[in-house]
Amino acid sequence: MSHYYFDHNATSPVAPEVLQCLLETMAEVPGNASSIHYYGQAAKRKLEGARRILAESIHCDPRELVFTSGGTESDNLAIFGIARKALREKGRAHVITSAIEHPAVLNACTQLEREGAQVTVLPVDRNGRVEPVDVRNALRPDTCLVTIHHANNEIGTVEPVAKLAKTAREGGALFHTDAVQTVGRIPVDAKALGVDLMSIGGHKCGGPKGVGALYIRKGVELDPVLFGGHHERDRRAGTENFPGAMALATAIAGGPDRWQHTAELRDRLERGILTRVPGIRLNGDPTNRIPNTANIAFEGIGGEAMVISLDLRGYAVSSGSACSSGAVEPSHVLLALGLDRDAARSSVRFSLGPGNTAEQVDGLIEAVVASVAHLRRVSPIMENRTELELAHA
Repeated sequence: MSHYYFDHNATSPVAPEVLQCLLETMAEVPGNASSIHYYGQAAKRKLEGARRILAESIHCDPRELVFTSGGTESDNLAIFGIARKALREKGRAHVITSAIEHPAVLNACTQLEREGAQVTVLPVDRNGRVEPVDVRNALRPDTCLVTIHHANNEIGTVEPVAKLAKTAREGGALFHTDAVQTVGRIPVDAKALGVDLMSIGGHKCGGPKGVGALYIRKGVELDPVLFGGHHERDRRAGTENFPGAMALATAIAGGPDRWQHTAELRDRLERGILTRVPGIRLNGDPTNRIPNTANIAFEGIGGEAMVISLDLRGYAVSSGSACSSGAVEPSHVLLALGLDRDAARSSVRFSLGPGNTAEQVDGLIEAVVASVAHLRRVSPIMENRTELELAHA
């Protein structure tokens, strides 16, 4: 049986040209970019070349980019870097975020509260959008940072980041956005968005895992979270992963062109499911979203059971649920949209990528139709069974 991948928001396969770049760089340049000899300087040139390519892609100065190990580290550096500096210098810090952020942001904010900072978590509307007026109303004299993602990883909703950043700036706060789901998929202009900090990851857009970057606008100062040598202008200690940086820059520079057709395939998938499966609803903003993502609730069917059933038919998707204390918990994102717990548990995320085809989408539609029919038939007579047992029944 063939298997097809529709879970690109979790991670995307490395693009062929990116893999070639990574392997060639690793094989040809053995040096450490901090060494002053020939090999070290060759590595340094590769690293700075990657920084220039990435800077051109997001329209910033290369000196405003810090290479990291990925989106989570970039989020942590931005959030802890700004808030801890405020705590150290002023004795207090207030951070504003939203209820549907990635755990890399929400858990960082929870840790900040343990360290003495205060955090305001804003609600979102039924489409997952944060209103600028809510940011304005939450701003305080001690607000040092507003952190709202560019696009949500579960529902794909794109936030009005330019308006949110302008509101934060008018209130005297810095603005950070987690753009891991957008940079490399759609055109992103850091200057046009008006953000002060922006997190970038590699493995959501055809780059390798374990590499990312943080855009830090010129003039913004933050405390480091890693301590060691004087790498990355003293903002991030540790030997630079210059092969990863080259691969990241390659993935992002050519990314939007590779991902453009996923919107057409996503719409094809949604139409096919909507016209053939009763009792479903789309979650998130139907228009302001990244091109590859569809999140659909299937009435009366557990999302985990759907994921397993589709996997048995050769299609990899995600439920958006997390396992907590031995029980499947509904997505915090979907609950924040106003879905009840049953509807949130019944939702499935389909996230497409450059390698998907119309034929694969049509096959996935057939698999969804068959899975829904099967699960709705067996679930009433198997009320006390687990979702795994339902999917295999």
